[in-house]
Amino acid sequence: MMMASDLLGGAGADALVSRRLFLKASSAAGGALLLGFDLLADVDRAVAAEQETFEPNAFVRVGRDGRVKIIVPYVEMGQGNYTTIPMLVAEELEVPLDAVDAEHAPPNEKLYGNPLLGGVQATGGSTATRAVWKPLREAGAAARTMLVAAAAQRWSVAPSSCKAQDGEVVHPGTGRRLTYGALVEAASAQPVPQSVELKRPEDFKLIGTSAKRLDAPAKVSGKAVYGIDVRLPNLKIATLAQSPVFGGRLKSVDDTKAKAVKGVRQIVRLDDCVAVVADHMGAAKKGLEALDIEWDDGSHRNLETADIQRELEEATLKRGAVAKEVGDVAKALETAARKVDATYQVPFLAHATMEPMNCTVHVRPDACEVWVGNQVIARAQAAAAAVTGLPLEKVAIHNHLIGGGFGRRLEVDGVTRAVQIAKLVDGPVKVIWTREEDIQHDMYRPFFLDRISAGLDGSGAVIAWRHHFAGSSILSRWLPPAFQNGLDPETIDGAANIIYGLPNFRLEYSRVEPPGIPTAFWRSVGPSHNIFVVESFIDELAAAAKKDPVSFRLSLLDHQPRAKTVLALAAEKSGWGTPLPERRGRGVSVQFVFGTYMAQVAEVEVTNDGSVRVRKVVCAVDCGTAINPDVVEAQVQGAVMFGISAALYGEISLKNGRVEQGNFDTYQVLRLNEAPTVEVHIVKNNEPPGGMGEPGTSAVVPAVSNAIYAATSIRLRRMPIDASALVNK
Repeated sequence: MMMASDLLGGAGADALVSRRLFLKASSAAGGALLLGFDLLADVDRAVAAEQETFEPNAFVRVGRDGRVKIIVPYVEMGQGNYTTIPMLVAEELEVPLDAVDAEHAPPNEKLYGNPLLGGVQATGGSTATRAVWKPLREAGAAARTMLVAAAAQRWSVAPSSCKAQDGEVVHPGTGRRLTYGALVEAASAQPVPQSVELKRPEDFKLIGTSAKRLDAPAKVSGKAVYGIDVRLPNLKIATLAQSPVFGGRLKSVDDTKAKAVKGVRQIVRLDDCVAVVADHMGAAKKGLEALDIEWDDGSHRNLETADIQRELEEATLKRGAVAKEVGDVAKALETAARKVDATYQVPFLAHATMEPMNCTVHVRPDACEVWVGNQVIARAQAAAAAVTGLPLEKVAIHNHLIGGGFGRRLEVDGVTRAVQIAKLVDGPVKVIWTREEDIQHDMYRPFFLDRISAGLDGSGAVIAWRHHFAGSSILSRWLPPAFQNGLDPETIDGAANIIYGLPNFRLEYSRVEPPGIPTAFWRSVGPSHNIFVVESFIDELAAAAKKDPVSFRLSLLDHQPRAKTVLALAAEKSGWGTPLPERRGRGVSVQFVFGTYMAQVAEVEVTNDGSVRVRKVVCAVDCGTAINPDVVEAQVQGAVMFGISAALYGEISLKNGRVEQGNFDTYQVLRLNEAPTVEVHIVKNNEPPGGMGEPGTSAVVPAVSNAIYAATSIRLRRMPIDASALVNK
């Protein structure tokens, strides 16, 4: 996802998080020291105050037992937030990481809004670490300063003569020491420092180390609680069938056989859905299968994928909203020694998270309680309030660990549906979507179609670049103020901010919403589409110029030294240019998205029957300060697997208004025996951190497609890969 700076007019992330933050201390119930800070987006402070968007919020608690609790504003869904973010506080607070506990922040958009996502309380866009890099370090430093001042006051010495270390304040001159826990009350009475001095990178003890994950022991032992693990007294389990056509309605249902299934307690009917409530999931599924349902398919009953493709093709033949224009593309194309044209296409994609969609709800006459794993917890609370008609303060949300989000849980449709069902059930009910319902009623990565042209001069240099694509706008629905002048900054990300030095450039975008099909964020969002197109087409231009793909890219990156560094490193570590067996090839990509520079080289084998096997992926990454290198490596590895799944298999298609895929037999993901070796090489520097959850996904897809071209001389311009086109005849 893009940053608030992009949504609000162009100041960078560094400007957002580098302003002086005002810290506020207060005494917490139970004798804990709370420290909050004011995290403002890139808007005038007076405006922010007037809109009550960013209020002081409490993130650090030091208890009397000396343990430090970090209220983490961003959810943990496998990306390491419950370790990386506490490391920032522990570093400045001078406490060991094993003295820290992480707790998820409650729903409160005013207190916990993400400044890089327009103030929405959301985890996404690879923004979590970027958003808290300086503020949470300042929060830890302020806490340390106040604890030191409290100890110095007690000893009647100068604070400068004391130091903090390992959860204690020490006076080296006399050897006196006090634990943080013993100083809670005195520290709470200290004035909040107006400014704090942060550690220099050379003094870091935790930041930059591969610290052990704080959440790992509970996950390994099975004690960790995900949304789907919630157990409550008298809990019922429900599963559901929704209209197989988007926008369809329930016409009739015969539930006679379903009611006869042992364990089935209730059949819930909604306008477009039927749910079976039972003692356990087995009974609920059997009951659902026994229902005789008749649907009214509605106006989208005849919709096919080809219909959507035709609409996108027509849109790209008309004028679109101009996202970026440099020079005179039309004139440059007229004078080009060679012109290259191509049409690219990417399909709808489902999220297929490991943890299926689920939500537990207990609706009472005067209150509602929800247990869920969600990336926008304040919106989840608001959704439950809207369905029940209750005020927000009467809706309690318990957010849990998430077994994969990938953008799916940036939506609250699942919460809305679960509350609708729970309103008609006496007692708590856990609603679980089967894998088929999950995939066939997802909110999908949009379908895009691109027309792209470029001109080369006599030496093979790129002198013109024209790109026009059409597809859905997610932000126009999710954050309407961000959609301006026909442009969605998320959708054009990776295409508008192209890293190459091109003298004549034009990008147009046409918003086309598919009829009835909900679209949403998907891991790496705009770059998941745009980097595939840009990096594949750059490869086409290198071939047209009869130049090596790596050398060709390097010649266009003189103004991007960090991009050149990762590209050269990935090429070196992959053995670029060394011989490979027949029908094996290497493909490359390089990008700057989510604040991170990344290059990947994929080594791919294409068998004679057209099957594709990704053997190895070498990744060079410059994400600024790598707070926890082990987490960075894991993020790249996971993102690469996610991207390869999309490249080889990912496609949601429609026939007669229905999604054709239903489970992992028809919506395949990469199997363990197909997983390539993934090497990650991290460029070390002291720049502010970039995002790491998503760049690996967008980078690997074009690297794979370019490797296929290197192995077969066949250029693929649509995903997923068509094996029939690669058969060695």
